[in-house]
Amino acid sequence: MKLNVKAFALAAGIFWGVSVFALTWMGIWGYGSGEAASIVRSYYLGYSVTPLGSLIGAGYGFFDAGIGCAIFAFLYNRLAGNTQ
Repeated sequence: MKLNVKAFALAAGIFWGVSVFALTWMGIWGYGSGEAASIVRSYYLGYSVTPLGSLIGAGYGFFDAGIGCAIFAFLYNRLAGNTQ
């Protein structure tokens, strides 16, 4: 089975961007211990648990997961011999 690189990257980017956005707003509203947000803060420069930080994190998450999953899908197609 061949993976569609663009669709896979877009789906992963949207999923992770929305996840980071939701995680931030959960932190703003006081849910959880804040440990997850501190982990995200260590990877994404400029991220914080604020409304602006939620947008920054969503942007970073979208491009981070999108690029990573595009590389994954491309390599999967090449290594699995899916040249259709």
